[in-house]
Amino acid sequence: MNFSEILHLVKHNKLAAREGWNGKGMYIFLVPGSEFIVNRVPLLGIYAEGTKVKYHAHIDIMTAEGYVVPWLASQSDLLADDWYILAELPIPPQVTMG
Repeated sequence: MNFSEILHLVKHNKLAAREGWNGKGMYIFLVPGSEFIVNRVPLLGIYAEGTKVKYHAHIDIMTAEGYVVPWLASQSDLLADDWYILAELPIPPQVTMG
């Protein structure tokens, strides 16, 4: 599949990966938008305790080393046709994008 097809599916509860990625166990997934009340560092010191912070929906990646980090598609990722669906998340995310 191409990235446009995968992006649509990731927005609908799917984990996706590329055949061309070198690392084993890597995949991307949607993190829905959320809100929380600031109560710990590093946001304490930036915002007052009790401030409501809104996070926008974004895509994270599970790295080959087992870390979850925010992900930005490379030019190769955007133009690749080797995307595939790895799994479906058990609970549909509530997407907040605007």
